Amino acid sequence: MKTIVIYTSQTGFTKRYAQWIAEASGADCLELSAAKKTDLSSYEAIVYGGWACAGGISKIGWFKGNMDKWKGKKLVVFCVGGSPADSPDIDTALKQNFTEAEREKVKVFYCPGGFNYEKMSAMSKLTMKVFVKTLKAKKDKTEAEQVMAEMISSSYDISNRKYIEPILQYLAK
Repeated sequence: MKTIVIYTSQTGFTKRYAQWIAEASGADCLELSAAKKTDLSSYEAIVYGGWACAGGISKIGWFKGNMDKWKGKKLVVFCVGGSPADSPDIDTALKQNFTEAEREKVKVFYCPGGFNYEKMSAMSKLTMKVFVKTLKAKKDKTEAEQVMAEMISSSYDISNRKYIEPILQYLAK
């Protein structure tokens, strides 16, 4: 199956996953800016990867805007974020990015990445610092909030090739 993996990445985690998926599946791999200028009609499967931002998937509007044009193709979206794979909020966050009708056309996956403050944009860095400070100052924090505050206080990497396995299995069907 002729497949393309398209991604947008701010700090490198989504790019890493896109490259792993492309390498393991024999797919072409393009950054979103290049993919926008590419004719995708010959591809049977289109995989899009974006990074998580406040429950949303970065630049998902481009993908959603093309879904009708890609009727009959296998459509996959993967999102890379800083939460561990077993976080209970992930499914809810992923579902809110697509309507029920859209979810019938696309399969959505989550891959844990991490935080790399050194590569974040100034605005993202500032937003995260404010969020961490607010979370740490919160009275009556839950245990999960306390763990999150500590986790996102500095850069970390929890990415792992094993998280692409469900994507590869879906593509192989």
